[in-house]
Amino acid sequence: MKKNYLILGLLAILTIGVLAACGGNEESTPNNNSNSEMETSENNENANNDDSNESSNHDEMDPSSSGEVPDELEDAESPKYEEGSKAIIETDHMAGMKGAEATIDGAYDTTAYTVSYTPTDGGEPVEDHKWVIHEELENPDEAPLEPGTEVTMNASHMEGMDGATAEIDGANETVVYMVSYTSTDDNEEVSNHKWVTEDELSPVE
Repeated sequence: MKKNYLILGLLAILTIGVLAACGGNEESTPNNNSNSEMETSENNENANNDDSNESSNHDEMDPSSSGEVPDELEDAESPKYEEGSKAIIETDHMAGMKGAEATIDGAYDTTAYTVSYTPTDGGEPVEDHKWVIHEELENPDEAPLEPGTEVTMNASHMEGMDGATAEIDGANETVVYMVSYTSTDDNEEVSNHKWVTEDELSPVE
């Protein structure tokens, strides 16, 4: 009988031990999930901050220029909008551009390209930037260049653009305009912005 009591006692102790161990595992599981949720939340916040910084960096770039153009760039023979005339901008290359009334500072016959490139200052890659004109490329072949052609840019419309290697995404043989306007976002005066193509403008009514 004593031996039976001893066996039952040992079984009871083992049972209690197993139950305690299981209970401990169940309690630790929610803590691990909680930590994972906190890490995921922090990662999402960091990603959102990165997107916000990238957007704000683009918006803060100065769209104005000195007004200088390449020596070989030719004035347009018969532009739809003459120098000194007014037109409405119908594109949104930059914030505050679309819908603004522009003054035409110059009109030129050329080939305008959309390009993708990585800025020389370490900024994020830029895709389908509009526009870089043929005369702003270093020793290019005859226009128009085919999509996929690699070129070096001699333009400074945006930070990190001058000297960067770009890939041609598309070509548009057209009249390009240099324009001045007042931003519709913050009423900032923009002078000699480069470039807007003829089909990105409409007459003032």
